[in-house]
Amino acid sequence: MITKRVEQMTSFIVMDVLEKAKSMERDGIDVVHLEVGEPDFDIPVCVKEAACNALNSGYTHYTHSLGMIELREEICKYYDRIYNVNIHPDQIVVSSGTSPVMFSLFSTLISEGDEVIISDPHYACYPNFVEFAGGKVVNVPVYEEDGFQYRTEEIKKRLTDKTKAVLINSPSNPTGNLLSPEKMKEIAELPVWTISDEIYHGLVYEGKEHSMLEFTDKTFVLNGFSKLYAMTGLRLGYLIAPKDFVTPMQKLQQNFFISPNSMVQIAGIEALKNADDDVKEMKEVYNKRRIYMIKRLREMGLGITVEPTGAFYVFVNVKHISNDSYKLAFDILEKAKVGVTPGVDFGKNAEGYLRFSYANSIENIEKGMDRLEKYFEKYNKQEMRNNGV
Repeated sequence: MITKRVEQMTSFIVMDVLEKAKSMERDGIDVVHLEVGEPDFDIPVCVKEAACNALNSGYTHYTHSLGMIELREEICKYYDRIYNVNIHPDQIVVSSGTSPVMFSLFSTLISEGDEVIISDPHYACYPNFVEFAGGKVVNVPVYEEDGFQYRTEEIKKRLTDKTKAVLINSPSNPTGNLLSPEKMKEIAELPVWTISDEIYHGLVYEGKEHSMLEFTDKTFVLNGFSKLYAMTGLRLGYLIAPKDFVTPMQKLQQNFFISPNSMVQIAGIEALKNADDDVKEMKEVYNKRRIYMIKRLREMGLGITVEPTGAFYVFVNVKHISNDSYKLAFDILEKAKVGVTPGVDFGKNAEGYLRFSYANSIENIEKGMDRLEKYFEKYNKQEMRNNGV
């Protein structure tokens, strides 16, 4: 028998779209991928060289279960340089991507029945992490007109003696919006833990992102190298935690994950030290794509009330077209040959939206926008015919 906790786990719908798109491509159909949140850039040259040199130098063995001390020290320097916060290497747990360390965090923090408040919309996998650990997800709807920012009074209404933490993700997946520092300060003052997913930090085109560590020590910060340094396949992430939680999480690391990949940790050190110029170039390209995509989508009549300024997503309101985002996304894939992610993947309050990723070349984005424009023109004409206009 399959366990109940696995049976109840939902699929990651964006992967359903991607797998269908890949199947179409195997049949010779050209598909434009605007569904996947993965940088299309190669990793910085200095990072690639560091990884290759590490492999040639024999970095192929176990490391400390928390990660190499040199990498943890470099992460401390990075947070001091970027956010002016003082953390200690003993507060850092390095893992093979952010997902394993998220598993360790929720397994350590949550007891059976504890509640974690998350926004709706939210990253699709958060609820599965919480519920697999025995916790309960409490959703707080966030709205387009607010730039998908938490309303602190709505969080307060949902606080109970079972509330363990409030989770924030800024810049956000799927919306691309940032929480204001004022809002973060309000959340930091609540009488519960905060969990701050900062994986898209550094990919901000207007304004400035803030770490929750700037506002409170009572927080857990998730970050990694996948998005900012285009290192998704190298799998390197980390958690910054209060010291009391590190040793319990270390036991999980030792038992379930042993240690992070040794050569990749060397690559991570190089990224933090010497890849700033590469990141700057990638950001400039992302921003050009962002501006172009927003303009084209608005010209098609799709709803964007507050422009996203971070990550590489545009979350658009299509409720005037359909309230079944799953059906609409697959119809677009079949007829327009463009992969997009249905909003329902990100929570009930995300129904009626589509997520577009600009982590693709400007040439492919232009082609995708042209196809979508023709699709919506045909869609609107068909609707008019159906309504007798």
